[in-house]
Amino acid sequence: MTIPPPARGWLFATLAGLSLTVAACSSARDTANPDEVISQDRAAADLTDGSTSLTPGQVVQPIQVPGDSRQGTISALSDPAHPDLPAPLVDLADIRSGGPPPDGIAPLDAPVFEQAIEVDWLAADEAVIVVDIGGDARAYPIQVLTWHEIVNDTFGDVPVTVTYCPLCNSAIVFDRRIDGQTFDFGTSGQLINSSLVMYDRQTESLWSHFTGQAIVGELTGLQLEFLPTSTVSWDDFRASHPKGLVLSRDTGFSRPYGQNPYAGYDNPDGDPFLFDGEVDPRLRAQTRVVAVRGEDATVAIVQDWLLDQGVAEVDLDGRALVVLLEPGVASALEQPEIGEGRDVGATGVFVPEGGGHELTFSPSPNGIGFMDDQTGSVWSILGEAVEGPLRGEQLEAVEHLDTFWFAIGAFETEIEIVGRPAV
Repeated sequence: MTIPPPARGWLFATLAGLSLTVAACSSARDTANPDEVISQDRAAADLTDGSTSLTPGQVVQPIQVPGDSRQGTISALSDPAHPDLPAPLVDLADIRSGGPPPDGIAPLDAPVFEQAIEVDWLAADEAVIVVDIGGDARAYPIQVLTWHEIVNDTFGDVPVTVTYCPLCNSAIVFDRRIDGQTFDFGTSGQLINSSLVMYDRQTESLWSHFTGQAIVGELTGLQLEFLPTSTVSWDDFRASHPKGLVLSRDTGFSRPYGQNPYAGYDNPDGDPFLFDGEVDPRLRAQTRVVAVRGEDATVAIVQDWLLDQGVAEVDLDGRALVVLLEPGVASALEQPEIGEGRDVGATGVFVPEGGGHELTFSPSPNGIGFMDDQTGSVWSILGEAVEGPLRGEQLEAVEHLDTFWFAIGAFETEIEIVGRPAV
């Protein structure tokens, strides 16, 4: 297989630098000024009563729910073929080194946050991953996640793992608890189907980022719960959640945040890095799609088609869903600077019900947001009614992912395609 130029550069330059610096930057808090850090419980009232903002330079460090203690189990990270481990769910030959060692791409275990209205280092159309649990909305900028791929975080008493795999262009969020046990995740340095392979620090089992399933090790077969997330523009998040929290670049690690080590990778005619599988010929390998996974089937909506339409209605598992796309998000994988990529749009998938109505949508006449046909209310890409009779209503978000066609095809077999790419 020919390694594409951006991937070669990543392997032989960027990852080498990452591996060398991770040891020197082992503490995720060693660049913070303690006087500028406040815990989330102290900040909660200030950030929710609408009256108080953080002072410039002040950051919030949420109280984290730590993972359980390390268990004395056989490590699949170091010996995946050990005969005493359960039978793996994948062929071990399909798990390949991506270049760096375990945690060479350093996950963030003690994330700190800034308040949205205080952030001045993000461009309006830069992509951020949005997670909202119980009204606690946080944005994780792709310019930070590109260099760390995993954030172990906590929303109140809900421990989560936020993940981003640049090679398959997928942001996926999990509840990191299973049957009363809490896990912390790291980067294994390995890939399957060009997708991030995580490991848990409690048993050192290997997990697929794409499926949320333990595929090798003591925990083989266990499944993490997916949590809904959307990748939207910084401008959209800031407008919807001015007092929301934004993952800070104050990570304790020295990284060129804002630069893209995968420049040129977002190319429908490109070759996925370290992918030897068969690509479903219905679409080109790196065509962008919005994938919604059901119990028995998956729907993939072609993203550049949806960019023209704005709205698509799909049926999955007998449930009607609406898929929205709003222009204004730069591709994080195209240009050397993350904020300078072409417009690929922000997406959201929702149950179209609000205010006792079954709703249908179309792009708003002024091009900002979406209007329902039943009440004339205007809705944001994050599913909130911002104008009209239903103002303040929130649509139920559905777990989905923006990804490349080859990636969803590698992990799902029954896929319905909606739309076709532009010629």
